[in-house]
Amino acid sequence: MLLLKNATFIDWQTFAFKTTNILVEEGKDGNIFFYDRITAGLDAGKTLDCTGLLVTKSFACGHHHVYSALARGMPPPRQAPQDFHEILQHIWWKLDRSLSPEMIRASALYTALACAKNGVTFAIDHHASPRAVEGSLESIAGAFDEVGIGHLLCYEISDRDGEAVARQGLEETESYLAAGRQGLVGLHASFTVGDDTMGRAVRLAQQYGSGIHIHVAEDPVDQKHCKRAYGKRVVERLQDFGVTEMPKSILVHCLHLKRRERKILSQARSCIAYNTESNLNNNVGYFDSRGLGGNIMLGTDGMHSDMLRSARAAYFVGQGFDDIGLPEAYARFRKVHHYLRENNFSGDGDNNLVVLDYDSPTPLHPGNFPAHFIFGLEGRHVRHVISSGKLIVRDGVVQTVEEQEVLRLARGLGARLWERMGAVE
Repeated sequence: MLLLKNATFIDWQTFAFKTTNILVEEGKDGNIFFYDRITAGLDAGKTLDCTGLLVTKSFACGHHHVYSALARGMPPPRQAPQDFHEILQHIWWKLDRSLSPEMIRASALYTALACAKNGVTFAIDHHASPRAVEGSLESIAGAFDEVGIGHLLCYEISDRDGEAVARQGLEETESYLAAGRQGLVGLHASFTVGDDTMGRAVRLAQQYGSGIHIHVAEDPVDQKHCKRAYGKRVVERLQDFGVTEMPKSILVHCLHLKRRERKILSQARSCIAYNTESNLNNNVGYFDSRGLGGNIMLGTDGMHSDMLRSARAAYFVGQGFDDIGLPEAYARFRKVHHYLRENNFSGDGDNNLVVLDYDSPTPLHPGNFPAHFIFGLEGRHVRHVISSGKLIVRDGVVQTVEEQEVLRLARGLGARLWERMGAVE
């Protein structure tokens, strides 16, 4: 076991402060135990002196994209995109078609590394690699396990690359779930998923007691296609397939919604995950929670792996487009934990902790913690990270893998990916 000595523990739900010693049990969904004083033998294992440091539950990401990890700094497309659909065609769909199994593993290792260094010990990921489908989920899971990051994965099934690739996505998903891995059934978006594929995906999710993880109304193109092809709007289509009544389903973005869709979602059992910075980057619009209910969590959409940064962006952008105060920003930041716990997913137990070296110039107490959370806490304050009771980051350095080796691998394969993208049409 790991002992955290002289820690200032902050309860992630009540903000109650406690100066104590914390014994951390190792293993998935393990416990933590508090001791006012250290008795004989209590510090027989590994010990960290946390004097002057804050300890609280670590962070989790509600929607990530491992497949985009090697995109940072890549050359712009030859043809400048004029709208969101063209951004997908000329950038992201070209990138995911260029991924090899080696690139997928490197992307996953780097993403897990970045999560760890930012205090994120659990990630819900939505993966796409239509020319390297088979084994992709197990590769990502293996990389996350190696670093020590909990995960809930899915493959992004879509008809955009043809029936054969859609079938491969369904087979990869079933193979992963049948092996006993916890996961979701991923779909790209309504406008690239026909009724046959949608029905197969929903039946697969029902068979394994899972849910659907899908992008919803990220851009008006999704709604226009749905009205033209099916005579209904996206959320109505998902409701008709039973997606919104699956408590494990995650509906991502949910930007361009009408009043009836908002009412459906306010009564749905599914959860919404939105990604402010990605929406800004793609110029697709702004999230507005009004009328959607309380099942709302935050993600990064693959832009980065820093959930503190995502929460800050959601709060600031929301001042002009949403009804979001400091407590609500924090609640959305932490909603992912409730989603995981209520749906019995493992790997996000009480023994997932982050130790913060927070150099605040002002008093910190339960009453003003949400303000410090938004205006003060940053990734640079992450000192140590504990995942499933195991110390995976110590003094800012990942302990489970060699950071420089991961970076060298990613840089080499990133350059190769960019070359391949130039040849992919």
